[in-house]
Amino acid sequence: MAAAGSATLLGSNELFAEETASDPRVAQIVAKTIAVDMHNHVQIRLTKNPAEAIPDLEIDLAGEMKRSGLSAVCQTYGLDGFGGVDPGHDETYYMETLAFEDRLLHRNHMRRALNLKDLETAHAQKQPIVIQAVEGAHFVEGRLDRIEQAYGRGLRHLQILHERDNLTFPLGDVYTAPAHLGGLTAFGAQVIKECNRLGIVVDLAHGTGESVLSALKAATQPLIVSHTCLSTETDSADMRRRLISKEVARAVADAGGVVGLWWRLCTTTKEYVGSVKTMLDAVGIDHVGIGTDTDLTASYALPYTNRIYPDMNGGFFFAVAAEMLRQGFTPEEISKIGGSNFCRVFGEVTAKHA
Repeated sequence: MAAAGSATLLGSNELFAEETASDPRVAQIVAKTIAVDMHNHVQIRLTKNPAEAIPDLEIDLAGEMKRSGLSAVCQTYGLDGFGGVDPGHDETYYMETLAFEDRLLHRNHMRRALNLKDLETAHAQKQPIVIQAVEGAHFVEGRLDRIEQAYGRGLRHLQILHERDNLTFPLGDVYTAPAHLGGLTAFGAQVIKECNRLGIVVDLAHGTGESVLSALKAATQPLIVSHTCLSTETDSADMRRRLISKEVARAVADAGGVVGLWWRLCTTTKEYVGSVKTMLDAVGIDHVGIGTDTDLTASYALPYTNRIYPDMNGGFFFAVAAEMLRQGFTPEEISKIGGSNFCRVFGEVTAKHA
């Protein structure tokens, strides 16, 4: 039955290519590209009391990824979004998310990518795969050994900041709160160095410009800002503080990193590709990626990955690749933005443990 199900899913790539492609090159681009969404979610329901645990949702993760045209997603969970602000609960939540992910991958006959070879092998076999991520390093709580423990459980992507400060050992200023730490803290720098030592991609999304620049000084490897847009793309002061300046984006690029484009500020696929172009003008073709900050389950507060915008027919990457062709991108440029740029960073960071 598993084999039959896999065969059905493999056919869905061709189906969605036919639905979205007015240009036959779309299917070729999707087939060639190790397409990676640098920031994606699935709904998870956690409680403080394990006795009140809610049954898992039945999530067709493999099917949704096949429909999307994505080879891999950096699958993440925002630890500070689970309703608790009591010290000690963040690690509990993190362990619950890992256990949930274990069950989800088992049911979908999927696994975690630990290095670039894993991504390449999964893509060659036409099997979707996830890169384990977490949004907010709140679970660390001042203990660097917890990062190595998380690495042992498959963590390869750590977004160190999110909506609120770490309660016990803050790591840096976040853009959703008044800045008061001067950017990255000394402990935040230690966390980055430990990630570099182990082989974990560091993500500075949700950090202030000062936090990102401080992180670049601490890092010995390229880092990413997984989901954002340029601050020049909006007149809203509230939204502008959530975005990245050209100067900071350029600094990330100069250090070899990648900036991912999220769904916000756009109402159509055409506008999304326009936002990609704007970032491309700022940082260059080798430093732009996709980081939608959407949800593959279509049952969460975030947009559904495979239908973010009303004009998105078929799966996400099929639709974006088709629109990029219409707007003058070459197949090689689409592959770079669609995933090759991230794969370069992922390969470099995880190389010594491959």
